[in-house]
Amino acid sequence: MNGKVRNVGIVIVSHSPLVARGTADMVRQMVGESVPLAWAGGNAEGGLGTHAPGILAAIESAWSEAGVAVFVDLGGAETNSEMAIEMLGSDKAGRVAICNAPLVEGAVIAAAEASGGAPLSRVVATAEELSP
Repeated sequence: MNGKVRNVGIVIVSHSPLVARGTADMVRQMVGESVPLAWAGGNAEGGLGTHAPGILAAIESAWSEAGVAVFVDLGGAETNSEMAIEMLGSDKAGRVAICNAPLVEGAVIAAAEASGGAPLSRVVATAEELSP
């Protein structure tokens, strides 16, 4: 991403690298290059799971001064995402939010909202409206 993009970034975290990459592909098809986007899937060995350093790298890759919305599939992904956010340091950590929303639908709707220049709070609220 070039430095001129000010839209909220989207990070997809799944226990499955295929699910994470596939969801990111769907998001990219919906919003093109207008939103910083990254994914983290699998554990450090490439198997099923998640790991904080991989999530941290994804957050840094999708970083935007407008913030980053993180979407997770299962509890372990949320725990490791929380650890990754702590590793960012307090300056950036305050601009990252884990969304309580369905992984695929949430990421797609959030990216659409972000592509229009919405602030992080609106991107998160829009995605979380999908939760039962």
